[in-house]
Amino acid sequence: MRKKLFLALALVAMALTASAQSPKSVVDKVLGALKGGKAVSATYTVASPQGSSRGTMVLSGKKFRVLASDIKCWYNGKTMWSYSPATDEVNITTPTAADLQMTNPYSAAQNFKSSYIISKGGTGSGTYTIRFTPKKKSNVKHMLVTVSTSTWLISKAVVEHSDGSKTTITISNYNRNASAAASTFEFDKTQVPAGTEVVDLR
Repeated sequence: MRKKLFLALALVAMALTASAQSPKSVVDKVLGALKGGKAVSATYTVASPQGSSRGTMVLSGKKFRVLASDIKCWYNGKTMWSYSPATDEVNITTPTAADLQMTNPYSAAQNFKSSYIISKGGTGSGTYTIRFTPKKKSNVKHMLVTVSTSTWLISKAVVEHSDGSKTTITISNYNRNASAAASTFEFDKTQVPAGTEVVDLR
């Protein structure tokens, strides 16, 4: 579920803000806009055969915060705090570049550019679909990302896995001018149960 959560985050990081262009050029433009430091907030749901999750996220360049029932995570560009109800503890880490490809939406979105073939998946009534196909064999067969042509924001993504199962990610309530002070991306102890153990793994 953790990997699927951060897949949802990566898709938000590629929220499409441009009009009709090639899919790859749109991804490049949006990554450039996010790098400028503007904060974006959104609500997401992830549904898969393993279960479902709902939460909120805030992205600002390489920084992010996720608050959900199954995970809470803060990353200030250097240090990451992760809380999981399963372990009932907060882990503090300094993630490597490889770690960030799985946890940081911005880094994951950049990885999509090099690891996936990006093509047009089709059009519908008020929608535009982009297909992401892995260049190398993986547990993902392909991803279809649906965009609203009225807002050019991602509304849904369906991930088809190699075993035939599907994960559906729905994203809504975008705010591209979200208020995000530096403290937004720092650990907030009020978001975890009182007395939660904090383990420094740096």
